[in-house]
Amino acid sequence: MSEEPAGRSAGRPVKLGPLGIAEILRLLPHRYPFLLVDRILEMEPGKRIVGIKNVTVNEEFFNGHFPGRPVMPGVLIIEAMAQVGGCLVLAGVDDPSSKLVYMAGVDRARFRRPVVPGDQLVMTSELVMVRPKLVKARCEARVDGQLAAEADVMSIFVDRLEEGQ
Repeated sequence: MSEEPAGRSAGRPVKLGPLGIAEILRLLPHRYPFLLVDRILEMEPGKRIVGIKNVTVNEEFFNGHFPGRPVMPGVLIIEAMAQVGGCLVLAGVDDPSSKLVYMAGVDRARFRRPVVPGDQLVMTSELVMVRPKLVKARCEARVDGQLAAEADVMSIFVDRLEEGQ
């Protein structure tokens, strides 16, 4: 990846339409029960992405967090935002199946409201720094237009072969 955001055409951003689960599965290595992205609503390559996670009572983590009052764990909200950002990063790679994106750090994480069964997380990730193997994104998760969580997420990407995969 270059230092300059990709996806510009004659000075205008190129936006890609919705991506369904088949396209997400081609980009991300995550699978059940850890795939936390259901759909990509829009993507501006190299710059910004919006994705959703439909939160249902059937999620495994609700069995213990918390019985009788289910709340999505904050760390999983951050992971969901990072996965949306990972879709953006991997969409800019020629062969996404040859790469892995690892979370390298989280700064300024804040949780503004609980996320509960029946909510739809609308997550936005905007790249603020792009280096050859490191990206930093400003992420937000909203429910019904209300800010539920926000964080700056840093990720590195590596060749899967380097990791013995």
